[in-house]
Amino acid sequence: MNEILRIGVDVGGTNTDAALLKGSTVMATVKRPTSANVDDGVVDAIKSVLDKAGVTGEDVEAVMIGTTHFLNAVVERRHLQKVGVLRLCGPATRSLPPMVDWPEALREVVDGGVALVGGGVEFDGRPLAPLDEDAIRAQCRDWKSRGVDAVAICAVFALVDGEMERRAGEIVAEELPGAAISLSHRIGHTGLLKRESAAILNSSLTDLGIRTVAAFREAFARLGMTCPLYLTQNDGTVMSSDFAERFPIFTIASGPTNSMRGAAFLTGLDDAAVVDIGGTTTDIGLLVGGFPRGRGEGAKIADVQTNFRVPDVYSIGLGGGSIVQGTADALEIGPESVGYQIIQMARIFGGDVLTSSDIAVASGLATLGDASRVADLDPALVSKAVARMKADIEDVIDRMKPSQEPIPAILVGGGSILVGRELEGVSKVLKPEHFGSANAIGAAIAQVSGEMDTIVSLDGTSRDAALKDVISEATKRAVEAGASQSNIEITDISETPLAYLPGNAVRISVKVVGDLSA
Repeated sequence: MNEILRIGVDVGGTNTDAALLKGSTVMATVKRPTSANVDDGVVDAIKSVLDKAGVTGEDVEAVMIGTTHFLNAVVERRHLQKVGVLRLCGPATRSLPPMVDWPEALREVVDGGVALVGGGVEFDGRPLAPLDEDAIRAQCRDWKSRGVDAVAICAVFALVDGEMERRAGEIVAEELPGAAISLSHRIGHTGLLKRESAAILNSSLTDLGIRTVAAFREAFARLGMTCPLYLTQNDGTVMSSDFAERFPIFTIASGPTNSMRGAAFLTGLDDAAVVDIGGTTTDIGLLVGGFPRGRGEGAKIADVQTNFRVPDVYSIGLGGGSIVQGTADALEIGPESVGYQIIQMARIFGGDVLTSSDIAVASGLATLGDASRVADLDPALVSKAVARMKADIEDVIDRMKPSQEPIPAILVGGGSILVGRELEGVSKVLKPEHFGSANAIGAAIAQVSGEMDTIVSLDGTSRDAALKDVISEATKRAVEAGASQSNIEITDISETPLAYLPGNAVRISVKVVGDLSA
């Protein structure tokens, strides 16, 4: 790992964590309540970790942020742009229009008008239909008259040949100067509707991405920081802020990924279950080779199915701020949480709401706040609550394991005080130093990645030549996202013969990672 001074920040629903690392040494970590204005919370966390380590902002060489800005925007249907959708296709792909499977409420917010025009290619790169440039220009004039300034372009089999999408993007840029343009072959994987949906969501978030990055840069300037800014991605790597402005959708599931990468770094384990207990939820996933195991079917965001890869994480509504209600015989824990207000509302902090953290203190699992304020709790209720939380986590670990064989489990996150060191179905339980800030540490250590997923015809070319081209494109994308060309490594290659297609067709997927460029 490069011996540079870097800060990792992870914004959660309850807390914002920051970690300062030099190479592989953790110099300081802090945890601050997430504020209503997320930018202010990030600045407060960074300032606090700098003060704790006795370091000035000028000394920091890189900042990596994992933020919930973009996921919250989609879930809450706020701060989203109207998007014009341009599908380049033939007659056979017009029966299912864009956003056909979206929730109505979200579609109404995002839909800026749809145009299905001639274009696209066959699986082997042969043109499906000529690109209808006149129709594209006419549609752009309509969008311009209605103030639509974000466009998503999706062509049939664009992953085989993205040239038509690129040409359509040039036309849109001419007709709508300054428009946010997303090309589906740069965002999603194979599968027209899912790839198209990912591109639409990305376009709807572009303006928010620009404003968010600008706010972070302005805040850093106030702290005397001039270093590069990176945002964490869904796969446990980072991208430059310039890249994030164009592809904000890639940050959408980065929170659990950061925690899992941090858990691997802090324990040295490459294969294990990671139990990340925050203030509101518990996220459980598997490390495979030091990276989160991916979900094969792609991400589902606010009930919109996409096909870019995200970690395979199972979430339950259990966290340090989860509200505990009922009696020992009729007990409810979560999913409601006091969130970042725990320091005002939990009983151990002087409030009147019984939370899971109060249960942890009453049971002796944790030393936190004023234990005398929970001394009157019914011992039967406390015992059953502890057993329930433990059983819920054990159940999820069993679902996630590849077999019935016990595997190591790593406890991270501030809410991991809710669980003891014994869990059924695991070989050992580790709670490493700095466990509460594993998410921020995971952000700080992240490398830069590039991916390419495409279908190639091996008629007229060799497998090695086709594979070399795909690796080259993945490498190019990694460098564009901020990786150093000199030390890029291939982390994943998959080849799937497609017998249902003619021409000796093969789907090839490649992922590469590299250290930050100097």
